[in-house]
Amino acid sequence: MEFAGFCHSMIPALSRINNRLRRDSCRWFGRRNVAIRCAEPVISFTFDDFPHSALTAGGKALEQHGLAGTYYVSLGLMGKDTPTGRIFAEEDLADLVSRGHELGCHTYAHCDAWDTAPADFERSIVENQQAIAKLLPGLTLHSLSYPISCPRPQTKKLAAKHFACCRGGGQGPNAGTADLNFLNAFFLEQSRNNFEAIKQVINLNRSLSGWLIFATHDVAENPTPFGCTPVFFEEVVRCAVESKTRILPVSQALAVATFAA
Repeated sequence: MEFAGFCHSMIPALSRINNRLRRDSCRWFGRRNVAIRCAEPVISFTFDDFPHSALTAGGKALEQHGLAGTYYVSLGLMGKDTPTGRIFAEEDLADLVSRGHELGCHTYAHCDAWDTAPADFERSIVENQQAIAKLLPGLTLHSLSYPISCPRPQTKKLAAKHFACCRGGGQGPNAGTADLNFLNAFFLEQSRNNFEAIKQVINLNRSLSGWLIFATHDVAENPTPFGCTPVFFEEVVRCAVESKTRILPVSQALAVATFAA
């Protein structure tokens, strides 16, 4: 019984070690390094899954300042109710693009980036690209956001064949040397009760002349654990604008922020 109790008590520690090994392997292998060289600091606003509210509330908040965001879509989720809220409808896609926003890829089946075999993950990328080509002919998805987990190194390498850059998490800006196969992002929902953290990361990005990518999911009055309220999101946008930082969708930001290392 004592041995069984010891083994049970070790499970959380082993889980933390396993998660750390995953993160380290993702950070250090399968890299595509570039030097971030911004003439002025840059911020991008991104939305994963593309819940409908991310356009109706999040998009509106950006448009009030003449700005645009990047929306990472999983076409297999279209019109469904998910843990991040009601996902976009087909007509939302053309509306989003007509309003100047950018579409990115989130795989067709919203594949877990670690638990999905790399070859299967790539097939879901291709399926998503083919699906968007049928709905919006001629549109190209320039960037990827990895769903759910950090990616395996081989997944990063395969994704690099399809996109100019790929985005993960990390809660910090991209500065100095960055990995185009796993760019840092700052998820707003992790600080929705601590606006000071938002101010600090914006100021840090300015001091580094870096590229800060904000990310979230739904933007709703009663957000899921993965989103934030319209008031909170509007305040983040206002803070970014008042920081005199250049604010661009991901593909445009990439064009002004990076040089090959």
